[in-house]
Amino acid sequence: MDFNSGSGTKRLVRSEDRWVGGVCSGLADYFGVDPALVRVLFVASMLLPGPQLLLYVIMWFVMPDARA
Repeated sequence: MDFNSGSGTKRLVRSEDRWVGGVCSGLADYFGVDPALVRVLFVASMLLPGPQLLLYVIMWFVMPDARA
């Protein structure tokens, strides 16, 4: 999927290929990696202390939706 604007630059948007909010697959599209890898890394990072869930929720609200 190509979410490029007319200027040819990549945009960070929530993907239509979503399980919860589309944040992980949007990041995967932006960086050109497999969405499953980003999802697995996110779930694995939940084992470490830190604000991972809070960052996910913030990105869910800040990142524009690809469907819009």
